Amino acid sequence: MSHTSMDPTKMGIGRSIAVLTSGGDAQGMNAAVRATVRVGIYTGAKVYFVHEGYQGLVDGGDNIKLATWESVSMMLQLGGTVIGSARCMDFRAREGRMKAALNLVKLGITNLCVIGGDGSLTGANQFRTEWSTLLVDLVKAGKITDDEARRSSHLNIVGMVGSIDNDFCGTDMTIGTDSALHRIIEVVDAITTTAQSHQRTFILEVMGRHCGYLALVTALACGADWVFIPEMPPDEGWEGHLCRRLADQRARGSRLNVIIVAEGAMGRDGNPIGSEDIKKLVEKNLGFDTRTTVLGHVQRGGTPSAFDRILGSRMGVEAVMALLEATPETPACVVSLSGNQAVRLPLMECVQVTKDVTTAMAEKRWEDAIKLRGKSFENNWNTYKMLAHINPPDTKSNINVAIVNIGAPCAGMNAAVRSAVRIGIIQGHNMLAVHDGFEGLAQGKIEPITWTGVSGWTGKGGSELGTKRVLPSKYIEEISLTIAKFNIHSLVIIGGFEAYMGGLELVQGRDKYEELCIPMVVIPATVSNNVPGSDFSIGADTALNTITSTCDRIKQSAAGTKRRVFIIETAGGYCGYLATMAGLAAGADAAYIFEEDFCIRDLEMNVEHLVQKMKTDVKRGLILRNENCNANYTTDFIFALYSEEGKGIFDCRKNVLGHMQQGGTPTPFDRNFGTKMGSKAVLWITEKLKEVYRHGRIFANTPDSACVLGMKKRALTFQPLAELKEQTDFEHRIPKTSWWLKLRPIMKILAKYNISLDTSEHAHMEHVIKKRVSLPAPLMNKASPPQKH
Repeated sequence: MSHTSMDPTKMGIGRSIAVLTSGGDAQGMNAAVRATVRVGIYTGAKVYFVHEGYQGLVDGGDNIKLATWESVSMMLQLGGTVIGSARCMDFRAREGRMKAALNLVKLGITNLCVIGGDGSLTGANQFRTEWSTLLVDLVKAGKITDDEARRSSHLNIVGMVGSIDNDFCGTDMTIGTDSALHRIIEVVDAITTTAQSHQRTFILEVMGRHCGYLALVTALACGADWVFIPEMPPDEGWEGHLCRRLADQRARGSRLNVIIVAEGAMGRDGNPIGSEDIKKLVEKNLGFDTRTTVLGHVQRGGTPSAFDRILGSRMGVEAVMALLEATPETPACVVSLSGNQAVRLPLMECVQVTKDVTTAMAEKRWEDAIKLRGKSFENNWNTYKMLAHINPPDTKSNINVAIVNIGAPCAGMNAAVRSAVRIGIIQGHNMLAVHDGFEGLAQGKIEPITWTGVSGWTGKGGSELGTKRVLPSKYIEEISLTIAKFNIHSLVIIGGFEAYMGGLELVQGRDKYEELCIPMVVIPATVSNNVPGSDFSIGADTALNTITSTCDRIKQSAAGTKRRVFIIETAGGYCGYLATMAGLAAGADAAYIFEEDFCIRDLEMNVEHLVQKMKTDVKRGLILRNENCNANYTTDFIFALYSEEGKGIFDCRKNVLGHMQQGGTPTPFDRNFGTKMGSKAVLWITEKLKEVYRHGRIFANTPDSACVLGMKKRALTFQPLAELKEQTDFEHRIPKTSWWLKLRPIMKILAKYNISLDTSEHAHMEHVIKKRVSLPAPLMNKASPPQKH
């Protein structure tokens, strides 16, 4: 449904929206509340806070307050929920819902935005379905007039899922999940250093009473030896299998073992498997020094990650639009995320599928439970099974796969190398590590890399293989000689724009050098996120979190001094991804990027905007500038301009973040993404080698034998390097189109610019049930190795 003709700033006039958070708190709820309030006000609607969840809705009075633009300032970086949440028994009774309806009718509120888990959203739906009968009863009781009932004849409801467990079907990520993973991974990283010192086994219990998502992703992100999740209890006799695995890892030279347990883990018999049970088992059978750690509420706490802030903000915008576009016929919906697309899904369909998972688990249909959780969960499970549960085969494939890192280092590269190496070994291949990029490949800096050679790599930042920016064209002859000398049958290239360019140069060299006719795959890994063919690059999430937390600290310092504007320069070459996303995550007033032209009038307008802002209660500003956004409007120029124009009103400070954006330990997203990309790349190569094996040798010269593996919208896809040339701006080293540019208006609206939001692009209502039926086959069945040659 297209709404191009509708002026978004008039959509909400005469309407009132209430927003509440309910159930367990989750980091990022405040971002969603902030976006709902600000976009609601932008559309001309009145927006009310409901304090203390449904309890506040029932109690009314001061619990339902009109929100203002300033009242959600400095909220973005706070964990928990500022407007409070409570478990509410009153709302479960019809009498309680009558009181809630009365409070809403008296304030003329007919649009309700609920941020919570499936229980909270089911409650909202029930409230909506019986709304008309509640009004009839209120009129009968003389509490409201016929006229009031007519004005409030229909209640619209939109849900956003806030739950650290990621236990709601129909959405890839719920608000709070990514932040909870950040907390868990911080603990895992801290524990592994002490465990290595003492050669210990650590058992970590994470939240997830009915859903194993946190446990599963943590296991992938830290390379755990074993994970226990409620959806897939271990096979009979798992005790012996587990002990063998732990002993094997020690025998291979590992100084520690890590076991992750979801709090709801159970055996096939339905009995719980707790961390203490596992500890006793390991101590009794293996005699290992074993410790348990139960993380508890730490996982709910702390500041939200950049991902959760952006997710909450995007969902808030989508929720307001869904409320204002709803008709009495539209079913109550949830706004959620699929890939990087915002989608609207019928609330009760999602709740139904979520319940179906519980039923499948109760009926011991474990495979169905995993499938019903959705594609992302299923892929994670398949990747984990391959990396943790399969022992390397006795038969070798005689295939040599080389892995090289290219360009600037970034967090998550090592996770991709580790999973590529291990999946390769599982496929029976010999894995070769190339040191120092294409230069190292030309000079023959190559050595075999083993299973234990990559242990502990998922959590390491930078590039363990070493990396250089040099492109292969000037070394093309030496590279082809090295490929022949080491008998390399395929190449995994992990890196940024140089990796993409280098891949293209190697493909061009195929005409002249037959040695280059081997399957190649480029895995995008760069903080700049500027590789064509992928919406995300490994490393960008870690850099984004670094920028966001730095902006938080800087804004905090401004909150003390008042009337201060900070100008911060971010990395990214000509690509404005980091500046834009950090602008959304940190609540910036402007973000200057190369992809969106700006002139001196725009700069003047931004300065004037800040002058006006300083007259309100919010006396600080944040401006982000991508390093190459404009050759003349440099960071120094913008700093000087703002300092001069703001004289007597605000003072300025500037920061150039520089190389700190490339450093640090990888975030859970980058570890997980790197792990999945590395394994998928090697599985693709294994299949491709079978296709190109002819007459006892490997010969690959078709465009589809050299690809970029990228995340596009909702799936990991392989696209031929040659085909991506059309989509590339080579001069500025960026793709010609970028999905995230559509998020820029949201940032401006949230910063109170009076711009137009294109409402024609909004998500349509989709259906979960249908989506579940056409589930793709699992990531990959274990491939048989190609014929020997």
